[in-house]
Amino acid sequence: MEIIRINTPRGLELKGAMWGNNLMDTVVIMMSGICSNVFQNDLLTETGELLSSNNVAFIAGHAMDAFSCIAYSDFSTGKQKYTGTVFDDFSLAYEDVESYVKYAKNLEFKKIILAGHSLGSNKIINYLGNTADNFVEYFIVSAPVDLTYWFTVMPGVKQCIETAQDFAAQGRGKEILPFLFGGFSPMCAESVLNFYNAFNLKNCPVISNEGETDSLYNIKIPGAFIIGEKDSLTDNNPKGFIEKINSYCRNPKNNKLILVQGASHIFYGKHKEFASEVLNCVQSRNILYCS
Repeated sequence: MEIIRINTPRGLELKGAMWGNNLMDTVVIMMSGICSNVFQNDLLTETGELLSSNNVAFIAGHAMDAFSCIAYSDFSTGKQKYTGTVFDDFSLAYEDVESYVKYAKNLEFKKIILAGHSLGSNKIINYLGNTADNFVEYFIVSAPVDLTYWFTVMPGVKQCIETAQDFAAQGRGKEILPFLFGGFSPMCAESVLNFYNAFNLKNCPVISNEGETDSLYNIKIPGAFIIGEKDSLTDNNPKGFIEKINSYCRNPKNNKLILVQGASHIFYGKHKEFASEVLNCVQSRNILYCS
C-alpha cells in the first residue's frame, strides 16, 4: 500500500491509498464511508490486498469525512488546513469523487470501476448520475444508506441537530458541539446542519421516501449492489432494501444483487467475504469485456 495525493479543483489535497499500480489494466476506486479510512477499517485493506494479488489495482478514496480531523495541504492558500468530518462540506462530495476518477484516468488505467461503501456509495451514485464523462465502465455500490432514515436511528442525532441549530442562531456555527455526532465523531454546528440537509446524498430514499432517485436512473453503466444480510440500516429488510434501490435504475436487469450472509452494515468479521465478492464482480466484468 502507498499513500497517494489527490488534487481537487478547490485546491485541497486529499490523501488516499493505493494497492498495485498502473501497469495493471483495471483499477477499483472505493470511496469510503464517513470516518472510514484504511487505518481503522480492515474492509478497505482486505479488499486492496486481495485485488492487487489478483492483478487488479485498488484505490481507497478518502474524502474529507474519512477522518474526524486531519491537516490537509490547501494549495489555494499555500498553507495547512485542519478539516475532516469536524468541518466537512458534504455538498462537495461530487468534486471529491470526480478527483479520484480523474486521478485514475490520468494514470491511464484501461478500465476504471467505481465503488463505494456506506455513505461512499451515496457519493458515487451522486457522481455517476450527474457526470457527463464516461471514464467509469462499471460500479459497485455496497451498503448504501437512506440518509433521512439514518438520522432517525443513529444515537443522539436529534440532540445534535437541535444543538447545532441553537449554535447557528447564536453565530457559533464554527464551534464544535459538546458531544460526538451520532456517537462517533466530533462535528461543528455548520457541518451537522450541512450533513442533515445534504440533498445530493439523499439518493436512496427506500424507507423514508425523502430524497431523489433521478441519480440512480441516470446511471448509464451496469454494476452491482452488495448488502450485508444483517445490515441494521435497512429497516430489517436488507434484500428488499437493495432490490428497491436497483428498481430505480434505468436497466435494473443489467445489475447484480449480492447478499453477504451474516454480514452487518460494516461487514465486520466478513471482510474476506466482502473482498471476494468485489473481486468476483471485477473478474466477471473482465470476462464480459473480453468476449
